[in-house]
Amino acid sequence: MNKYSIDILLVEDNPLDAELTIRTLKKHHIANNVFTVTDGVQALDYLFHRGSYSARENGDPRVIFLDIKLPKVNGLEILKQIKADNNLNHIPVVMLTSSAEDPDIKTAYNLGANSYVVKPVDINSFTETINNLGMYWLVINQPPK
Repeated sequence: MNKYSIDILLVEDNPLDAELTIRTLKKHHIANNVFTVTDGVQALDYLFHRGSYSARENGDPRVIFLDIKLPKVNGLEILKQIKADNNLNHIPVVMLTSSAEDPDIKTAYNLGANSYVVKPVDINSFTETINNLGMYWLVINQPPK
C-alpha cells in the first residue's frame, strides 16, 4: 500500500495562484493528486486528522507547498507544528510565498523548511517555477521509505 494519500498538499489562500499551480502540475503530468486548503486551520486539521478531516484516510502528502501569509494561522506557525510532530516532520515543506523578506526566509529555515521559493509575478516564470518544483519534489527527490 502506498503511504501517500496525495502528492501535494497546497496551502494557498489566493484562488488564482492555487488554480495556476494545479493546472501547471497537471499539464506537465507531474502531480495527479493535489489537495488544496485555503487557510492555516484547514491545513492543520488536514494534517492532524481533526475537524472535518478527522475521518480522512491515513497517508501523508509527499510534499507540502505552503504559503506564509494565510488567514487564521500563518504558514510559519504551520511549519513549526509540522516539524515538531514525529509523525509529520519527514514531509518536505516548500515555502511558496510572495514574501521575500529576510526575516521570513531565516525563520522558515530555522523552523525546518526544506525550501523557500518566492512566487514570481510574471505568469510564465510562475508556471516554470511550479513545474520545476513539482519535477524536483515528486520525480527527482527520493522520499524515505
